[in-house]
Amino acid sequence: MGFIRTIREDIQAVKHHDPAAQSGLVIFLSYPGLHATWAHTPEHWLWNHGLKGLARVLSQVTRFFTGVEIHPAAQIGKRLFIDHAMGVVIGETTIIGDDCVLYQGVTLGGTGNECGKRHPTLGDRVTVGTGAKVLGNITIGNDVRIGGNSVVVKDVPSDSTVVGIPGRIVRRGGCRVLEEQADSGRHLEHLPDPVREASLLNREGISQNRDRISELEDQVQRLTEALERLSNEKR
Repeated sequence: MGFIRTIREDIQAVKHHDPAAQSGLVIFLSYPGLHATWAHTPEHWLWNHGLKGLARVLSQVTRFFTGVEIHPAAQIGKRLFIDHAMGVVIGETTIIGDDCVLYQGVTLGGTGNECGKRHPTLGDRVTVGTGAKVLGNITIGNDVRIGGNSVVVKDVPSDSTVVGIPGRIVRRGGCRVLEEQADSGRHLEHLPDPVREASLLNREGISQNRDRISELEDQVQRLTEALERLSNEKR
């Protein structure tokens, strides 16, 4: 009964996150991300009970059919949704919280030949965009959004948005670190363009310099006029 409840919760999670989702039956039959997470449950059990070779072989069978590679030792929370699935890799010591979303091409991996905990830990309700790489023994807090193709190699606090290579925080605690208002009508899904932000900063600096130059020119003009008046009075 517990496994049936898990299936129902996972199907509801798909309906919540995927606007293209159809009926529960279609979701059950056609979402390889769900198949991969469901297959991981017995693989993880086998790994924890000493049948590591069998668990590893079965994980590769799952990879062949779904395009998702989840190491049997990885710890996955409830209602994980892997959208489109293909190319997702989840490393051995990865820990994923509840209600997380991974898009295609995401890698939760290591950075080398480290021993022990060498893969990331994701909190609850984390969204990782297409092609993003989260690498190393780092912690991603709750309610974090990672932009597509970002490369994250440092800890990220809760309620933040990260974009870029290397990943940098552009939103924290509900407020943009830079440029909150300019994107409100552009439907950027809360993931701003860092190049555009840098351009805006440059333009803001140019505008400030222009205003300062204008102020200095006015001061020079006033001083010139004052000197002319003094010169005329002496005559």
